[in-house]
Amino acid sequence: MVTIKGIDPKMIANNLEPFEPTHPGELLKEEIECRGISQKELSRQTGIPYTALNEVLNCKRAITTEYALLIEAALGIESDFWLKMQMDYNLQIARQNKTFAQRLESIRKIAAVL
Repeated sequence: MVTIKGIDPKMIANNLEPFEPTHPGELLKEEIECRGISQKELSRQTGIPYTALNEVLNCKRAITTEYALLIEAALGIESDFWLKMQMDYNLQIARQNKTFAQRLESIRKIAAVL
């Protein structure tokens, strides 16, 4: 996170998080549509079961390391891109979870005392 003296880190452009996190499946779905590749064709090429791929494309399943490598082989888009996007999505979802945020705050208070 970028910090500048006297400025709230959340107000610096490099630190802004989107209001709605973007699941990598959304981008993958757009990519295959632009290329004219069907879900069934990508499933066949990668060996990812159709139902699992469909769940990724509909943001109901995460892109795993294995899936990212298979997608890289099929589409030429680096696996690191998919994995980083999935990690960013996961972090944003976790940070938006109020119950989890309260749990983190409790841990931080205990750690500050130590």
